[in-house]
Amino acid sequence: MDATEARFPRVRASNGHYESFYLKACHPDEPLGVWIRYTVHKKPGEEPAAAVWFTFFERGKGPVAAKESGVVPAAGDGAWIRAGDASGMADGRAFGWAGNAWWELTFESDEEPLFHLPSDWMYRAPLPKTKLCSPLPDARFGGRIGLGDRQISLDGWRGMVGHNWGAEHAERWIWLHWTTADGEWLDVAVGRVIIGGMTTPWVANGAVSLEGERHAIGGRRGSDIREAPGACEFHLAGRGITVSGEVRAPLEDTVGWVYADPGGGEHHSLNCSIADMLVRIEPKERPHRAFEIRGSVAYELGVREHDHGVEMQPFPDP
Repeated sequence: MDATEARFPRVRASNGHYESFYLKACHPDEPLGVWIRYTVHKKPGEEPAAAVWFTFFERGKGPVAAKESGVVPAAGDGAWIRAGDASGMADGRAFGWAGNAWWELTFESDEEPLFHLPSDWMYRAPLPKTKLCSPLPDARFGGRIGLGDRQISLDGWRGMVGHNWGAEHAERWIWLHWTTADGEWLDVAVGRVIIGGMTTPWVANGAVSLEGERHAIGGRRGSDIREAPGACEFHLAGRGITVSGEVRAPLEDTVGWVYADPGGGEHHSLNCSIADMLVRIEPKERPHRAFEIRGSVAYELGVREHDHGVEMQPFPDP
């Protein structure tokens, strides 16, 4: 399975679809981060349209966010995705602009792709309606971003590159990610979906990598989550491993985006890519590991209703 192959060119005209390629990169020592997302949104019976999303995070100063909508998506000829003529992502490169921001970035990784779902058939089946993977769960970045007259070098920044797609967003979701200078990382998505009119409990899928060894998290194992805008406590189980901790993401450092659902309606996504996390990882029959990650954790909470205290960006999907 190709983690970087765009799915939208093969979607039937009668079907709805969404798809995104995205990256998150953080300064190694300071609470600075960038989150960039290239999306395709397709309502049933309509042509797909693309958008480019950009957020720069700087602790205590509030996010700088911009979005360009209504451009034509394309894939192939060496590009994973193109959103119009001036923005796109390819192997080792991301470029584009939105509002007053622009970027020309490079990225590389020694890691194999992470496929969050536990079985290959789940990527081919109608359910789950949301598919996700991380082509680069731990990436090293270079290049520059521009914010008006300000330019920022990303040389030495670390983060990830992700890819998700599907016919419908989860009813509620959480995304957690961090990576260290030593190449240890965590990349987990946790979701609740509606089946038969009932909302399921939290289901986690992802992995944690310790000393070069990757441990799967989630699947059918129970997840204990207490989530809110700006904070999350979690206990996640895997095969021979448990991961417990808490995230703190100040609301003043959180950006709120409106995500349109392919079949109608919308979700609100609250993202802080410079959050803090205390986490305890307990592999079976091995000493536990504890991490304190400051200013470089991604905490994203997706909800159906607006959460007070976070100003939503007034940019609906095309």
